[in-house]
Amino acid sequence: MSRRRISLRQELPLLVWLVIVWGALWQDFSPGNLLFGAILAVAVARMFYLPPVDLSGRFNIRHAVPFALGFLVKVVAASFQVMYLAVVRGPAVTNAVVAVPLRSHEDLMVTATGHVISLIPGSLVVEVDRSTSTLYLHGLNVSTPDDVEKLRREVRDIEAGLIRIMGTRQELDAIRQEAAA
Repeated sequence: MSRRRISLRQELPLLVWLVIVWGALWQDFSPGNLLFGAILAVAVARMFYLPPVDLSGRFNIRHAVPFALGFLVKVVAASFQVMYLAVVRGPAVTNAVVAVPLRSHEDLMVTATGHVISLIPGSLVVEVDRSTSTLYLHGLNVSTPDDVEKLRREVRDIEAGLIRIMGTRQELDAIRQEAAA
């Protein structure tokens, strides 16, 4: 089976990211260390099959800043909620695994949504169904159908925010139509 050759232009963001991660892991951003990291990044990209990530080509900073601030607020609020549940309610907390179908079928968007959700205390992605773009989440303190819907709404709101930041034009149009309805 022959693999499709990926152009350097397509691979460049991955290579740059791998070099940055290399420097961060070693806590050394000297030219020699970064050059060695670049050599390793090229070797890894050539030796192992990494499917190309299709980027939409857009990034909206006007949506990214409020999204990041809202994310930080959610992390702090959820941290206090988890602490309260652990200290006051203890083992009496009811949990659930909830399926959340996403709008986007792009790997990058599904991954970004899953990571953002997992970084907020009290929820964790336990499974991803790529064929249907469904995230299966373990939710803390989810005991009623209303709690399930609230969790689904929160995940879809996060996905909508990420689509506004870096989604495709089609996904952005779908979000706008959904909001108008």
